[in-house]
Amino acid sequence: MLRAPALVWFRRDLRVSDHVALHRAAELAVPIVPVFIFDDALLRPSSASSRRVAFLLSCLESLSSNLQALGPKLITRRGPPEVELRALLKSTGAKHLFFNKDVEPYARQRDEKVMAMASEEGVEVVACDDLMIHPPGLIEKGTGGPYTVFTPYSKTWLARPPHDPLPRPKKLTEFSQSKATPLPSLADLGLEKLDVSIPLGGEKAAQELLRSFVSKNIRHYESTRNFPLADSTSRLSPHLRFGTISPRTVLAAARRVKVEDPSSKKQVDVFISELIWRDFYKQILWEFPHVAQGAFRPVYDQLDWENNQQLFQAWCEGQTGYPIVDAAMRQLNQTGWMHNRLRMIVASFLTKDLLISWQWGERYFMKQLLDGDLAANNGGWQWAASTGTDAQPYFRIFNPSSQAERFDPEGKFIEKYVPEAQSLTYPAPIVDHARQRVRALAMYQKARD
Repeated sequence: MLRAPALVWFRRDLRVSDHVALHRAAELAVPIVPVFIFDDALLRPSSASSRRVAFLLSCLESLSSNLQALGPKLITRRGPPEVELRALLKSTGAKHLFFNKDVEPYARQRDEKVMAMASEEGVEVVACDDLMIHPPGLIEKGTGGPYTVFTPYSKTWLARPPHDPLPRPKKLTEFSQSKATPLPSLADLGLEKLDVSIPLGGEKAAQELLRSFVSKNIRHYESTRNFPLADSTSRLSPHLRFGTISPRTVLAAARRVKVEDPSSKKQVDVFISELIWRDFYKQILWEFPHVAQGAFRPVYDQLDWENNQQLFQAWCEGQTGYPIVDAAMRQLNQTGWMHNRLRMIVASFLTKDLLISWQWGERYFMKQLLDGDLAANNGGWQWAASTGTDAQPYFRIFNPSSQAERFDPEGKFIEKYVPEAQSLTYPAPIVDHARQRVRALAMYQKARD
């Protein structure tokens, strides 16, 4: 007698190693039907980035071949997940649906619809914690409730041991009636063709990046991470965004370095704190979903932004007359990635020099970034705009010129992206930093009053 299969719904966890839902499904010892659904609600051209979707397709190609090596074929569908999953549950006779939870407001509403549908169909849903190292609700204040300040959150996070990464399955049973479906192209999904190259997606590429980072850069991470030209960061953010590698795997590799080389502790701990920030912003989005629509501190929804469209366009195009800002924006536009120090500089410049809403910048980043992730992007923008949880105090305003002197002292990063910076063709600064600083302070003080 054929055993009823289990559906495993892949979302932002496009791997087979340390995948909690896949691991739990495999424990049932029944045939596995892996599925990925292209959700039109997330693929609207207004919000989807061709670059990010191209990276997603590369990750899915890798996932498909990794699954096939273990047994099952990846099925893809397009449409509302609750409709497509219902059809698959009926056609396969599956009695279990496994997936890993998400923290984004849309994902939570979508998953509630899916769970209601599964209940109607008499199918058991197993929703697993996989996205974060310590899921929401696990790291709480002694008095109960979520932390809204990073440092105490970080201390409690570090005091709780993480679970080790789960092993890659050796074999999975294929559902004999499954037929693999070819992956769509960008054009099939209604998105524009890319005219730039993007890095390779998938589990193998992520593992190679991690190995390279651990062998070359993690031991001097704290000393070099703020210098864009050094390019010594892990570059794992797109892979963590799409889950081609798990945060637990990255953490385990970092912790191994500390054991093997105790002198590296300080450098490695700074890298680990980046993984803690990732968890922190995800638990903020889970506990306070209003941040997706407005300021974490509602008083700052009253900020009287000027929102000058011409100044915004100059910022987007890297034509502000401030070389470090322009180099950063051109790096983003050309590559889909921006160094973290530069993200802080351009966000401070947009909000506190140009007096343009952080939400304009947040949206532009989500259109361009390969690693565009609602929680991390929102958290970073609100930090820079001083509207968020652990916010940069509103009176601390980055000076783009002194930031360039500190972090690109020889101007070589600027030269790479703004070769005309020293020539007469380069535009004059579009605003005066000292004057705008005074105006920004007055704007924030008015909202606070």
